[in-house]
Amino acid sequence: LPGLHILAFVFALEVSVGKTNTVMALNNSDVLLPCTFTTCIGFQDLVFTWYFNSTELIYHGKIKSKASEPVLVGRNPRVEFVGSTTGKDNNISIVLKNVEFSDAGKYTCHVKNPKEKNAQHNATIFLTVVQKMVETDNTLTLIIVGVVGGLIGLLILFMLIKRVVLFIIKKTQDGKKECLVSSSGNDNTENGLAGSKAEQKAPPKA
Repeated sequence: LPGLHILAFVFALEVSVGKTNTVMALNNSDVLLPCTFTTCIGFQDLVFTWYFNSTELIYHGKIKSKASEPVLVGRNPRVEFVGSTTGKDNNISIVLKNVEFSDAGKYTCHVKNPKEKNAQHNATIFLTVVQKMVETDNTLTLIIVGVVGGLIGLLILFMLIKRVVLFIIKKTQDGKKECLVSSSGNDNTENGLAGSKAEQKAPPKA
């Protein structure tokens, strides 16, 4: 029945890491890995886990109901839970402390809700670790803008020249057509055909 499919879709568990799934962090800094979940029918004894590169479990928590905050089951010592599930959003974000280059990779936030027949879903964040944040060089930006602007200018100039050339060619071709018409008229007359020469010489009416 179509109605059952609609109900299943409405009750679906959703997990999100926000608008972008990429995060950049400085070496030796702390980085927030955001994650929220939504469910239309609520949750009971919900389980959530964070994985590093799909296999390494770095945080495991349980939430009894909407009225209670998560209970820690297990975690990596460098991971701290910073979310809240009693507020407006079901926030299960974590902070990874003292980030190292080896921490770069894929982080998956996984949620399982027994109330929705153990419906489960996940969302992924890709973390990049850098030595220092590089500021964008405005000079380079200006050069790029200048080059692009110059190219656009050249393109417009080319299009204008092309139109002028095409116009001249068209005029030349029109002139040639006129020549062809008059010469064909002469040829017809010379060949004894009823040409247009006599018609052309007809005196204009007053």
